[in-house]
Amino acid sequence: MLTSRAPQSRSIETMSKPFPLNPKHPERNCWGCDHYCGTDGMRCGNGSSRTQHPAELLGDDWFEQGDWGLEIMGGAKSVQPNALKAK
Repeated sequence: MLTSRAPQSRSIETMSKPFPLNPKHPERNCWGCDHYCGTDGMRCGNGSSRTQHPAELLGDDWFEQGDWGLEIMGGAKSVQPNALKAK
């Protein structure tokens, strides 16, 4: 019997793809890992629910609230994987 092991969610610190700050339709994707799967075809979970984008939970200025450890240039549309502030 073959079993598959689901990859664990990654933090912004280990992401390999740009993370959009305010996607047009965040409800269409799962934001829990770098796959950004559609809600009807999630690869890493059991398919029962998706991880919401921070903009859905906190609003369009989500990255200005709290300390996300991100350095965002003015007018940026996404956070690049290497955009973390040195702590």
